[in-house]
Amino acid sequence: MKLPTEAAGDGMQCDADSDPDTTQLPTTYQEHDLPGSSTPDAERAPTDLFAVLSIGDSLPHLDPNNKSYQAMVDGLKVFGQWPEQEQVHFVQLLISKMGHQQLGSIESFLRPMLMRDFITLLPKGTAEQILMQVDERCLVQCELVCRRWRAVIAYGQLWRKLIERKVRSDDMWRGLVEKRGWLQYLLGARIQNEINVCKRLGLPYDQVKNTEEFVYKLHNFYRNLCPRIKSDIERVEENWRNGRHAHQRIECQSENSRGVYCLQYDDEKIVSGLRDNTIKLWNRRDLSLTQVLTGHTGSVLCLQYDSRIIISGSSDSTVRVWDIETGECLNTLIHHGEAVLHLRFGNGTMVTCSKDRSITVWNMVSPQEITVRRVLLGHRAAVNAVDFDNEHIVSGSGDRTIKVWSVDDCQFIRTLSGHRRGIACLQYREGLVVSGSSDFTIRLWEIASGTCLRTLEGHNELVRCIRFDNKRIISGAYDGKIKIWDMNGALDPRSNLSNLCLATLEQHQGRVFRLQFDEFQIVSSSHDDSIVIWDFLNAPVGHPGVQPQPMQQQAAPLPHPHALIPMVAVAQLPAPALAGQLPGAMQQQQDDDDNDADVD
Repeated sequence: MKLPTEAAGDGMQCDADSDPDTTQLPTTYQEHDLPGSSTPDAERAPTDLFAVLSIGDSLPHLDPNNKSYQAMVDGLKVFGQWPEQEQVHFVQLLISKMGHQQLGSIESFLRPMLMRDFITLLPKGTAEQILMQVDERCLVQCELVCRRWRAVIAYGQLWRKLIERKVRSDDMWRGLVEKRGWLQYLLGARIQNEINVCKRLGLPYDQVKNTEEFVYKLHNFYRNLCPRIKSDIERVEENWRNGRHAHQRIECQSENSRGVYCLQYDDEKIVSGLRDNTIKLWNRRDLSLTQVLTGHTGSVLCLQYDSRIIISGSSDSTVRVWDIETGECLNTLIHHGEAVLHLRFGNGTMVTCSKDRSITVWNMVSPQEITVRRVLLGHRAAVNAVDFDNEHIVSGSGDRTIKVWSVDDCQFIRTLSGHRRGIACLQYREGLVVSGSSDFTIRLWEIASGTCLRTLEGHNELVRCIRFDNKRIISGAYDGKIKIWDMNGALDPRSNLSNLCLATLEQHQGRVFRLQFDEFQIVSSSHDDSIVIWDFLNAPVGHPGVQPQPMQQQAAPLPHPHALIPMVAVAQLPAPALAGQLPGAMQQQQDDDDNDADVD
């Protein structure tokens, strides 16, 4: 459908939906030199914009043979000879003699004369900068104003710039364009982007570059890409709300002892710590086993890696440092008296915690030079989880408390109390702590005041692992279930508790030991010796929701993941130590050699 729109500046009629191939535009967009204009608007006086109006057009209701008509024509000639200030004074006198209805007619006549097409009148760079500030909906409307505005948008590649701005500032946009392979058209050098688009469209770049046709093909490519990205994002968010997903499974096939206690992943690999004393690395493309690290003499209960090293903690009471490329063990730290249940490191600091009830803060100079800075004592049972940032260290223990410590001087600050049984897992960031307990609940805490903001109930057994971001909380428990919770709702005291659990995922056949997630997926591990990838981006259309569609290990790989949450091992604790104080179902699953944690 054609949408003719009058350009405010020059009164011309513009077909906003005209074919770019038939739109008469210069090959190179010049400042103020756009179609439909023989004189640059910057050189026109405001009244010249209405030069097309003749005297007869201005006075359509008078007969040229009428004496009044001739008198007006003569009067206008005299009026034109007066100085500007006298002209203004004379018009003011005329207006003061008019009635209300006459003034309304004059106002209607003046309004369009005072309008200016500022986009067309401004220098090209300034006009582009203004239009770059609007969102995608407004940019569509701007295209419909007239061909001149559309030319500014097309020649400035404003749709590409809008998408790039979103990709730089929004993790969801960034992750999606990476997974879909669209990053090759964005963020790079302009010429390289154009070459890649030509390859996608099957165009010879050397022949079409610098042509008007190619300008509009680029414009249409990015204009169509933007709503595609938005649509995919909306569908992913809906999939999270409904628990709609596809999934892949890795069967770890441990020979002696079954169970995957901890994991971390990125877009190339999954690193897992197993009950069989090994660390196994898996390829994300085909889910194949690529490397096995051996050296621990007990279950690998926690791990974390960066671009250079993997650090692991074990029930053999040691911490080992590995070269992530070669798999060589670079260092073995012997300090804790019992199993190392959890660790975190970053920015030259590492924090470990143990069944021996202590927390140790380490200085990390290099993989070979790691020394004890301070040992923190105060918990009355095994310390099952730690987390820290530049200000606080947070620890959770089987003594039912969460303690907060200062990073700078390692001094105790406060205790968070409320759980009725031991703390099994926690995550801390930006002043918020989320904890899971063997009392089957999840609690949200404000670290500054120690206030419990919300208690979430829904799991039927110990909550073993917890992760959160600014949208959702993901929890895994010994009941074999993974639950997705609404973070914003949980922080709103007015929200209904019954509406906070968005979905429950059931695929594991045993306790869920560990999980990590980003904007598009959850990766979890279990006592059933498996790792499951829950994919919310590529969920089948019409998927029923919580019943996953299994995929074989060697099936076509998922698109590369983009882990948006800091990849650290949180709450990697083995099965409870005080089995006699736990529900019968847990006791039946307990393995004698994994009594490494106290979660009373």
